[in-house]
Formats: sequence, C-alpha cells, structure tokens
Amino acid sequence: MLLVFVVAVVGVGVWVDTSLQRIPALADYPDRPASSAGTTWLLVGSDSRANLTAEQQSQLTTGGDLGTGRTDTILLVHVPGLMSSAPTTMVSLPRDSYVSIPGYGSDKINAAFAMGGAPLLVQTVEQATGLRMDHYAEIGFDGFATMVDAVGGVTMCPAEPISDPLAGIDLPAGCQELDGRTALGFVRTRATPRADLDRMRHQQEFMSALLHRATSPEVLLNPLRWAPMARAATRSVTVDTDDHVWDLARLAWAMHGDVTTTTVPIGEFTSGGSGSVVVWDDALASQLFEALRTDAAVPQDVLDAQP
Repeated sequence: MLLVFVVAVVGVGVWVDTSLQRIPALADYPDRPASSAGTTWLLVGSDSRANLTAEQQSQLTTGGDLGTGRTDTILLVHVPGLMSSAPTTMVSLPRDSYVSIPGYGSDKINAAFAMGGAPLLVQTVEQATGLRMDHYAEIGFDGFATMVDAVGGVTMCPAEPISDPLAGIDLPAGCQELDGRTALGFVRTRATPRADLDRMRHQQEFMSALLHRATSPEVLLNPLRWAPMARAATRSVTVDTDDHVWDLARLAWAMHGDVTTTTVPIGEFTSGGSGSVVVWDDALASQLFEALRTDAAVPQDVLDAQP
C-alpha cells in the first residue's frame, strides 16, 4: 500500500508538472541584475477576462472584457536560503507605482504587462528593484476563483464589514469562509477607508491563507481536495518555462511558516500624464530591496513606514 501511495503521488506530480501552462517570462537582457541570495518569486494576478464567458463575468462580477488585461496584483515573495535566519518576505508592489518601463518611458508598473506581457513586466520589476526574479507565476480571475473552490474555501477575518456591489460582496465583520467568487471580490474591493492600501493588505493576507490552506493536512491527505486542486492548478496557473511543480510546492511550504508582509515604502501620491500614481520612497525602498538581495531581515524602519 505504501508503494502504491508513493507511485500515485509521483505520478500525480509528473502529470501536474507536464500539464502546467508555461511562458518564457524570465528572459535575459543586457544589464540584468545578478542572482542574489535566496529565491525570489514574482506572483502576478491578471485582470484579464479572456477565458471567461459573459455569464461567468457576470457571476464573478468582473466587469467587461479588457483584452489582455493588466496586472491586478503584483507580489514579490523572497524565500531565504537554508543558512539564513530571515523569514520569508512578501512585498506588495502598488499597481499604480510610477516606474520606468524599458522602451516605453515612465508609466504605472501594471502598464508593462499590457504593453509587453510577462517578459516586460519582469524586466520592469527587476530594473525598478535591482532584484533578479528566479521564478514567475501568474493567475487570472477565472483561475483564482477555481483554485479557492478547489481547496474548499479559505477563512478570512475582516475587522470591519465590507459592502461593495462593484466587487459583488457584502461581508460581515469577523471570521468566515470565502468561496471563489467572494474571495475574488475580497481581494479586488476598494470599498474600504484606505481603498488601494487596504486592497494590498487583503491580497497579502489572502495569498498567505490560500497557500497555507493548500499545504494543510485537510487538503493534502484528502484526495477529494488535492485532486481538484491539482486539476485547477494545471488550468489556472501559468509559470516560466523553467519552473516546475516542485518549485510551486517549495513556495507554498515557505509560506506555511513565519512570513513578513510589507509594501514598498511610499514617498507620495501624485498625478500626471498617467493619472493618479504612487511614487516610492527611494531611500527606504533601497533598504528593503537590499535586505532581500542579501537574505537579511527587513529593517524595522521599513516596516514602520508601511502604509
């Protein structure tokens, strides 16, 4: 029975790995940052509705089709090396961050995805942060909802009630289990006092909770959970050509433990030709990215500056 179990696990792993959607996201280019300590992921949530029917768009309250879409969520996850005592760190990059996009001038960071897809977004993030991305993973609206439902929902505990018809949610305060549709609304809503700042916090909290749920015994020891999760991953998650299912497993396991969550320190909110934009605090942002590059803990003054 043990042998059958091991063969089954290996077989499922090989099937998932060969079925993952892959794109050449991590392309080399002149002056690309050198590899640094630990492992850095770029996690992207796309707002593309390309795989959704009109009925599904209505059910998920996503609004109309936006073609290739932009990046609704941009997260850096740095997993330290074995000899480091620093915790795994998750960093939100505000989608309205005003940065230089190679070949296109300055614009909001999420415009890079619309202009040149994943390769241009990766290059933009690497040039803005000085960090080399080791892995890339992307999920769209449809895939996000599917993954949440596949693991049986995720428990979240909003401190205040959230009512947002545009996101299709009316959530009371307190702990509750969110299914795919309500979870999508939770990570998209701006109907809170701090709007996009609360939105990024919700995305951080939910991503940690989702990966924690995916690696829990309730899911991994229950074929009725991990089998749908595996199928959902093959249809929903897009990774770089050199990424594998065991890389995703290591990421999920790293998120299972102690995780520091923060946002790139913001210098100011302003406006220009690109509309309302976010300008990073260069000094504090440099401290943050240097800590990640060297596998060190994020400095306290950076954490204290979190919006």
